[in-house]
Amino acid sequence: MIDVAIIIVSWNVRDYLVQCLRSVFADLQRSRLRGEVWVVDNASTDGTADLVRSLFPNVHLIANQHNPGFGAANNQGMAAAKAHGPRYYFLLNPDTRVHPGALFALINALEERPDGGMAGARLVYGDGRFQHSAFYFPGLRQLAFDLFPLPARFYESRWNGRYPQTKLARDGEPFAIDHPLGATMMVRADVAEATNGFDESFHMYCEEIDWSWRIQAAGWRIYAVPSAEIVHYGGESTRQVPATSVINLWQSRARLYAEMYGRFKLAIASKMVQIAMRRRAKRANDPQMKQAYETIIQIWRGI
Repeated sequence: MIDVAIIIVSWNVRDYLVQCLRSVFADLQRSRLRGEVWVVDNASTDGTADLVRSLFPNVHLIANQHNPGFGAANNQGMAAAKAHGPRYYFLLNPDTRVHPGALFALINALEERPDGGMAGARLVYGDGRFQHSAFYFPGLRQLAFDLFPLPARFYESRWNGRYPQTKLARDGEPFAIDHPLGATMMVRADVAEATNGFDESFHMYCEEIDWSWRIQAAGWRIYAVPSAEIVHYGGESTRQVPATSVINLWQSRARLYAEMYGRFKLAIASKMVQIAMRRRAKRANDPQMKQAYETIIQIWRGI
């Protein structure tokens, strides 16, 4: 048995992945946790798989021949790691750098809180700036912030699904949240198995919200752990395909809202998205982005 199985799903971010793996192994050694690492590469074309084999022979590499999506690949990694008997799964994005002590802090927070099924880290950008990593479940108000220009003073508020930055100060205590950002998720192995991991119908985006919803519905709580700090550069894979990424985002949001909310609230959300996307399509200079916005209108019209 091991303490933690670290699952990293990668797609064409070879250099970030190398930095991420070095930080993970350094923190494992520092913490003296018994851990092993699985990299699930989703058919990268930048030589990721060969580089991992060369530089990190102790990594369990799963080199997919196609890209099944973020959630499916994480499930694949957890299934492969299950035979090693981990107490925890740590799902980590490749465009991250783990600061010393982060792994131990996340596990310790859950060890001290028997009701905790999942925990997320405090995130910062590459230049050290604060990055939101803890959120309330999305509703119509948060959707409005994503779609329309609203007063800037409200963007950092609960109206936009944010927890106060003060609660995520480095010396802060763990606190219960609705869901973490999907870049870092420490999950009890038995909770992951009881809730069946990610819903693989979410190809990209919102899968962590859906899973968090189901974990809490099963009676577990989710915590943010401010003392576990991790650098998250953010969006390094998705920015390679901007039009596809924006379609994936709003398709996943449509599915999420359809699952979480009733018909009346869903109808309002659909109208909001269609109005905003028509405006964006009219202003778009890039034909691919214009087509992406029109595709999103059709997706939301059909829910």
